[in-house]
Amino acid sequence: MEWSDEGIVLSRRTHGESSVVLELLTRSHGRHAGLVRGGRSRRLRPVLQLGNKVSATWRARLSEHLGTLTVELNRPYASLIMEDRSALLGLTSLCELARLLPERDPHPALYEAFLLILEQFDNEHVWPGLVARWEFELLSELGFRLDLSACAATGATKNLNYVSPKSGRAVSDEAAAPYADRLLALPAFLTNRRCGDISERDITDAFVLTGYFLDKHVLGPRDLALPEARQRLIDRLNRPV
Repeated sequence: MEWSDEGIVLSRRTHGESSVVLELLTRSHGRHAGLVRGGRSRRLRPVLQLGNKVSATWRARLSEHLGTLTVELNRPYASLIMEDRSALLGLTSLCELARLLPERDPHPALYEAFLLILEQFDNEHVWPGLVARWEFELLSELGFRLDLSACAATGATKNLNYVSPKSGRAVSDEAAAPYADRLLALPAFLTNRRCGDISERDITDAFVLTGYFLDKHVLGPRDLALPEARQRLIDRLNRPV
């Protein structure tokens, strides 16, 4: 068995004295792991940093085996954001959440969106919203798409600014009025509605929304928690300038 693909480094763990087990999010083969011989060497350590884009070839005798990976650096995203603490937290959170995807199950749209975020990490006004949007799409890819097409109570398709935490469906301003404090805010940029500049409040509301449903549907049932780096990122984004 053999394939070649491009991928983003999600994690690595030591294996033996000189090797590592590397986990990638690949374009065509999904989340995939393999043994990198000599992965702890001085030559390969910089290549196997979280967030780096690599060209990879995987080989194994049988498809169910761990197999071996040989990798070459394609783009050193990790080094490009090394001095940006917020971007590093965002990257760490993305890598941890991407590991929730089923192993070896392709998710090309999420892969492309991840690459877009990596390319935008030098634009602090853009990438936080992209990260929140990626989490929103992650829910859909995991089978928990939120229905934001119409109000759950009235069927209205306008002024949809809330989401029911019970049903995961949108709620209009009119229907939400009696109990808005029990609903989750729905930032316009997470939908197909046009919106102006994305505010800090929009970003926070988006993270609250995606975090709630990730915890409810994905993490909680597995007795897992949202990444610590994610909360630290939110705290940094909300701190006074």
